[in-house]
Amino acid sequence: MAAINFTSKDFDQNIKSGVVLVDFWATWCGPCRAAAPVIEEIANEYAGKLVVGKVDVDAEGSLSQKYGVMSIPTIILFKDGIEVGRQVGFAGKGGYLELLKKVLA
Repeated sequence: MAAINFTSKDFDQNIKSGVVLVDFWATWCGPCRAAAPVIEEIANEYAGKLVVGKVDVDAEGSLSQKYGVMSIPTIILFKDGIEVGRQVGFAGKGGYLELLKKVLA
């Protein structure tokens, strides 16, 4: 399952749906473009175990502010609506999988 674009209208509802990995990104961000295929790969590999969402920080600045996103890409891991992990900067697939180990056995 591909990553879902989250907006301020559906964000709170989406992050309450179990384990959710959210990529805060922008089109002009080089490291974000490097992270995008890795995030999509994780979304496909972990379909059914977690939801992967993307937030365009230019379009959804209020969400960036609410969650203290100062640099992008920032990946935030939620479990039942509560932040349980965060990775700032492109960490590669290994870095993102380490983050997921916190909640997936």
